[in-house]
Amino acid sequence: MTTEHGAFWDDLAEDLQDPEFLRHYVVESMRIATIDRIVNALDEARDAADLSKAALARAISAEPAVVRRLFSAGHVNPTLGTLAEVAAALGMRITLEPLPAAERKSVTDPLLEGRAADPRGLAKHLSELRRSKSRSSAAA
Repeated sequence: MTTEHGAFWDDLAEDLQDPEFLRHYVVESMRIATIDRIVNALDEARDAADLSKAALARAISAEPAVVRRLFSAGHVNPTLGTLAEVAAALGMRITLEPLPAAERKSVTDPLLEGRAADPRGLAKHLSELRRSKSRSSAAA
């Protein structure tokens, strides 16, 4: 008997057989996880510096609502410029890092090839990336 949860993974794995859907799903999942990770790190740095959101907004010549949304909204899509300005005001900078080898194989290869050897495993991995980033922001 297939559970509702199992049916979801089965359906998603089937959808991931479509190269266009697969690429979109992988890119969006990685985008969400990456933005969440950066925003959470910046918010932790802001807290550690004992800097209010309003003070941070003044430091980057932005409206306070911009900084409030950055750290409070459930779904944000800040520009790299905004993230870099916030980071600079906190004494940080945004850098790139290579994915670990196993993750690179499971994420990058499907993007380049348009197919995944294990679509269900890929879906679960991307879901976990997104969930682990959401948990850190929920804990704050």
